[in-house]
Amino acid sequence: MTSIEHDGVRRASMSNGPVVDKATVIEAAAANEAEHQLGILQSFKLYRKACMWSIFLSTAIVMEGFDMTLINNLYAYPPFQRKFGEKQPDGGYQLTAAWQAGLSNGALTGQILGLFINGIIAERYGYRKTIIGALTACVAFIFIIFFSESLPQLLAGEILIGFPWGVFQTLAPTYAAEVCPVHLRAYLTTYVNLCWVMGQFLASAVLKSMLARDDKWGYKIPFALQWIWPIPIAIGVFLAPESPWWLVRKGRLEEAKRSLIRLTDRNSLNNFKPDEVISMMVHTNEMEKEETSGTSYTDLFKGVNLRRTEIVCAAWMVQSWCGASLIGYSTYFYQNAGLATSASFSMSLAQYGIGAIGTIISWFFITKFGRRTLYFGGECIMIVFLLVIACASFAGEDNVPSQWAIGSMLLVFAFTYQSTVGPVCYSIVSEMTSTRLRTKSVVMARNCYNLSNLITNAFTPNMLNPTAWNWGAKTAFFWAGTCFICAIWTYFRLPEPKGRTYAELDILFEQRVSARKFASTVVDRVDEGVTLEKDMAHGQNAVQVEHAGVHTKE
Repeated sequence: MTSIEHDGVRRASMSNGPVVDKATVIEAAAANEAEHQLGILQSFKLYRKACMWSIFLSTAIVMEGFDMTLINNLYAYPPFQRKFGEKQPDGGYQLTAAWQAGLSNGALTGQILGLFINGIIAERYGYRKTIIGALTACVAFIFIIFFSESLPQLLAGEILIGFPWGVFQTLAPTYAAEVCPVHLRAYLTTYVNLCWVMGQFLASAVLKSMLARDDKWGYKIPFALQWIWPIPIAIGVFLAPESPWWLVRKGRLEEAKRSLIRLTDRNSLNNFKPDEVISMMVHTNEMEKEETSGTSYTDLFKGVNLRRTEIVCAAWMVQSWCGASLIGYSTYFYQNAGLATSASFSMSLAQYGIGAIGTIISWFFITKFGRRTLYFGGECIMIVFLLVIACASFAGEDNVPSQWAIGSMLLVFAFTYQSTVGPVCYSIVSEMTSTRLRTKSVVMARNCYNLSNLITNAFTPNMLNPTAWNWGAKTAFFWAGTCFICAIWTYFRLPEPKGRTYAELDILFEQRVSARKFASTVVDRVDEGVTLEKDMAHGQNAVQVEHAGVHTKE
């Protein structure tokens, strides 16, 4: 048996105020204990409104998933190929691998820039105002995509619309993580992945319905459908309560309390005390301020935050390197594997439908097995399926049963991904960050993911395109190798955050507990005290923090 102890008293003072108010210590500890005692059903009853608002804000991701899938699947759509592609010796048309990579990476380039800007804007102006601004930008940039008559114009539209998408990618899981208690965090953060799948499914369904058209409206109508989303979502976001965690970080405690009350239904739990929950937010914020005083991007790489940054960045990069790019190019992949155009779109439609079911199933898996086990297990299973897909390709493109076997295995691969790595990543990224640096941590992690996608989107078209490397289904060999490397990282570096409050996670990281021991280490008590006093000379809130002792046992 090992133990980790903090003996004595540590104090960090931002003013010359008196000693810590012990009442705040008691409130923070009581709220921490009360959150643990809430079961899933009680948590949902109490935070039902928070769940609904989180689900609504995450709907913006559906729009992004729709367009990202749309542009990748249009590579296999005959009218789009004729308009923007080059004539091939067999009389057909194909976009060059370079332009496929350019269009797919255009939106990612915009997202990278938009994400970094969002990390600053969202922390300054709040989540609601930032999302509304991004939705307004979407309406304008869709015009460029819709009226594009050349590949450079289409590329410019994809780059620009990537800016607001970067906002949605960050704030949807961040808002979900901040407005919901520990027992609901996994469900609401992984719901973001379901929104992605819904967008992908809708894009495939729309394109399949357009197959009968042989003119430009076959791809312009799907582009125009993107205008459906921004205005109703913006109205809902305007009416939504701001994140109480963001308000606490800004020192607006009364507003934070009002926001928390709007997010909860106190009639379902009479002993719920919003003041205690706000105290817990305050003490967690102050505890993190003691470890790293700032909230700039450089603070992500200081002290224990360096390890947390590594975890969230690598966890999201796993999504790029585990072979998931084959899912995004599925219609094109099926077509180049030998399936007819109609059959290719039907397989992709089935794939995204199965993916939605997989995400829902992941909610049961994540409760039973936790994040770490599900992530590692999913990677191991995906390696097997990738090897089967690659080996089946040796039968040749003329072997129809082999091609359908490849398509079927890709469906199973997609189901595995969407029930493990796909949704669980959002939970990990949202939970592993410190609360003070959450927005910037998610920005950094998502940009690492986008940079990884820039690389994989350059590889994948060349691997699949018959005018380039023409690997076909043998591409799966490459992704099986990268997925194996991802599994090794997961085993040694990914901790288990299941059932932990943010204060407990701060303690475990501060004590440098091994990733493999996070689940078995018990935090006896979290009783950091926080006092807010009025500095009469400057009119500012002065803060003192007292650590009366933190004791954990494994």
